[in-house]
Amino acid sequence: MRKEVVLVAMVVVVVVSWVVAAGGEAAAAAAAVVVDPAWRFPSARLRDAYVALQTWKQTAIFSDPKNLTADWVGPAVCAYTGVFCAPLPGAGGAPGEVAVAGVDLNHGDIAGYLPAGLGLLTDLALLHLNSNRFCGLVPDALRRLRRLHELDLSNNRLVGAFPAAVLDLPALRFLDLRYNDFEGAVPRQLFDLPLDAIFLNHNRLRFALPDNFGNSPASVIVLAGNHFGGCLPASLGNMSATLNEILLINNGLDSCVPPEVGLLREVTVFDVSFNSLAGPLPPEVAGMRKVEQLDVAHNRLAGAVPEAVCDLPRLKNFTFSYNYFTGEPPSCARVVPAADGDRRNCLPNRPYQRTPRQCAAFYAAPPVDCAAFQCKPFVPSPPLLPPPPPAYPGPLPPVYPVPYASPPPPPLYR
Repeated sequence: MRKEVVLVAMVVVVVVSWVVAAGGEAAAAAAAVVVDPAWRFPSARLRDAYVALQTWKQTAIFSDPKNLTADWVGPAVCAYTGVFCAPLPGAGGAPGEVAVAGVDLNHGDIAGYLPAGLGLLTDLALLHLNSNRFCGLVPDALRRLRRLHELDLSNNRLVGAFPAAVLDLPALRFLDLRYNDFEGAVPRQLFDLPLDAIFLNHNRLRFALPDNFGNSPASVIVLAGNHFGGCLPASLGNMSATLNEILLINNGLDSCVPPEVGLLREVTVFDVSFNSLAGPLPPEVAGMRKVEQLDVAHNRLAGAVPEAVCDLPRLKNFTFSYNYFTGEPPSCARVVPAADGDRRNCLPNRPYQRTPRQCAAFYAAPPVDCAAFQCKPFVPSPPLLPPPPPAYPGPLPPVYPVPYASPPPPPLYR
């Protein structure tokens, strides 16, 4: 009997060693899951999905107050709460073969971490985990999810450097990492990816926006609440055909507003408030013909507000408080909030302005030389190629009833 136990132990060691060599970290983590040999899975894909999800549940989920994973039992993974299956597209497998295409545990308040075993979900198109308590690092094994189209890890407790695995996901179009504790620089390669939405706000990221920032074809970019410093890149003019919303609030930007912002003909929301932008507001801003919300408050902008800006046809809210503007055209009354839209400037005959001494001290200094910031000049980019179709053209779970719906921020940010 003793010899048999020793033999079994030796076999287990050999098998685990082979798993590590053959499948790497993800497969090694999955080796702890026992699969009942009597179970018959429709495909190897669904067996791998079972191993991945059980690895997560058994080893990496510590608290599930809403019992979302309570029915994660047995081989029928497509019946698990929050797990969605769909036929594999194209030549991805046998005709009609089904795979796990989505995992949605949004607002689950689940505590735990993301195990490397998730790398076994190689057919996943959607991974939505916002508003939980997942902590630790994003596993490098996620780079194996070659069909992943949407990744939402927002409003968790994830840490470490920007997760490099997202740079190797060829199908990724929606990236949401906001309200975590990622720190350090964001690789410049991110802005060369064919992403449609980038949410990185409210982390601990510290870097200067690279000169290829404008290469991004994203329609929505939200980077607020990180520290960038440096220039508002002139390359954002290359986003003219795609960008709808951009929020660069409280990012420590320190430069002039480049005139290329006027090329953003599709933008509807442009918010660069709470930075250190200086110099005049360029009259080219009037090229934003579709802008509805324009916020440049809490900067060091000076001179007169260009009249053409207030005459923009779709503009509903123009806020430029806490700057040093000296002139406001009468047409601005239509779009500037009466209560506080223009306060704390140097505007004559307007209430709640800076004191004459403050304005005199500011204008006693030499005018801002925008060239002194040494920002990279604008270089037009070549035309964009159309993005490939999504990995799963059929219907998937309606996770976002409103496009790019935000999770509620944690109390710290309210």
